[in-house]
Amino acid sequence: MTTKPLSGRAAIAALPRDRLLGEFSLWSADLANMERDLKRIEDHVDLHHIDVADARFTPGFLFFPDFVARIAKLTDKPIHVHLMVEKEIVEEQTRQFIEAGADLISVHAENGETGLRAVRLAHELGAEAGVVLRLETPVAAAAPFIPHVAFFTLLGTSIGVKGQSLSDQACPRLAEARALMRQAGREQDIVLAADGGIRHETVPRLRAAGAETVVLGSLAFGDPDLAQRIAWLHGLEVAA
Repeated sequence: MTTKPLSGRAAIAALPRDRLLGEFSLWSADLANMERDLKRIEDHVDLHHIDVADARFTPGFLFFPDFVARIAKLTDKPIHVHLMVEKEIVEEQTRQFIEAGADLISVHAENGETGLRAVRLAHELGAEAGVVLRLETPVAAAAPFIPHVAFFTLLGTSIGVKGQSLSDQACPRLAEARALMRQAGREQDIVLAADGGIRHETVPRLRAAGAETVVLGSLAFGDPDLAQRIAWLHGLEVAA
């Protein structure tokens, strides 16, 4: 069992902001050998990304609080849970996953006022909160969340389906999101994230467009030289 030096909002506030973060999606780990994979990535990962899906907001089911509770015992790195769920359950799911060990809960702007209540609940429970947008949702829809969140994630592919190519709209949407953050006076307070379509050839484009973290799947777990991959990631720079 591992004891985290920091948890909740403190763990997220301590993430480095001077380089691209390594956010690893455990959806791409070998679920039958999760402990082995966690040990392999522990020295390279900045935060673990765990997708949760209810088979209504997005296709299929993904991951449960018991899974997060088990992961939390095996790592001292922060855990970011992305709730791809309908608004009727987003508040209860927020509570359950924080109690299981999540440090950061990201909810969808499409959940509306219920999503904002989930953000407030996350803070009450000592965790940090983020907002996520589907590819088809206008960036401006996140505006009510911007004063309250520490992460702003834009999906660059259709929600909940692996293996898709990055949309041509992904990079312009990142620029639009950064302008929204700047307008609210929170550009330095929010980590801008890109999720979906993450490939060797797309990460430099997303970084140049302003992404501060990308959600790595097979690009990390499938690389035999993970140290070299992460060194490459850290060396990518935002366009001047």
